[in-house]
Amino acid sequence: MEFKHVSVLLDECIEGLNIKPDGTYVDGTLGGGGHSKEIAKRLENGMLIGIDQDRNAIKKAREVLKQYEDRVIFVNDNFSNIKNILFKLNIEGIDGLLLDLGVSSHQLDEGERGFSYKQDAKLDMRMNSKAKISAWDIVNSYSEEELHRIIKDYGEERWAKRIAEFICTEREEKTIDTTLELVEVIKKAIPSGARKGGPHPARRTFQAIRIEVNDELEIIRKTIMDAVKQMKRGGRICIITFHSLEDRIVKETFKELSLSCVCPPELPVCMCDKKREVKIITKKPIVSTEEELSENSRARSAKLRIAEKI
Repeated sequence: MEFKHVSVLLDECIEGLNIKPDGTYVDGTLGGGGHSKEIAKRLENGMLIGIDQDRNAIKKAREVLKQYEDRVIFVNDNFSNIKNILFKLNIEGIDGLLLDLGVSSHQLDEGERGFSYKQDAKLDMRMNSKAKISAWDIVNSYSEEELHRIIKDYGEERWAKRIAEFICTEREEKTIDTTLELVEVIKKAIPSGARKGGPHPARRTFQAIRIEVNDELEIIRKTIMDAVKQMKRGGRICIITFHSLEDRIVKETFKELSLSCVCPPELPVCMCDKKREVKIITKKPIVSTEEELSENSRARSAKLRIAEKI
């Protein structure tokens, strides 16, 4: 299948990174290479480190960035390992980090990966094909309580309890092996009236399972903290999120790093010795224009937040 990818909030990210021609930048979610190509274009003596845990993404990005290969280092790893990656590359400081936390278009479109609720495939959803736990393991081995928790918390699904119950009942008869088998169980769990007029009934549950498989939320705060420590003064961190849980983590982490004191207000003198590490560039998140939305419906829930190392 052809690798298709449309970069979300592209111009806004490039402007937000405030790229220096001799700077060192990290694209932690290389994907189809769209954002990376625009960063690489603006570099002269600078360097771009492109990270992705998906080998297919690395392969495609190499093609997209072929004319800039003299200034790009490709790393097949998870962006949460940024500290170790930079250490191995002997890079002491970076001028910017970009994270696009959405599933890239090719992963959704590539049916056999099991990310899509519109195509039949084995339940998988692993961004890193070497990861031990897949969507099949979660759907067929998690307890009803665990399923309820992740579908409710990560999918923000109002019918989470019923969906968890129906999954557990279904798997008593046989394992749930494919994406469309899971879709049918979800449709049975959600009353027909609640399925009219809204998004696809399986969208939130698939999102929740994907987040659990790839440990997506746990690594966001850690990555921001590690990246800021590796960032030069004036360096920018740009993060695109696609649902409220991700956005909340980014917002709260940026806020935490922007504070110069976290002592309780009743203390007369600061005792925490905390230092302000970033200033927040985006008081409110940047969202897609109507023009972008008309060309790329997947950008509808995208939010970009930017912070600068001080």
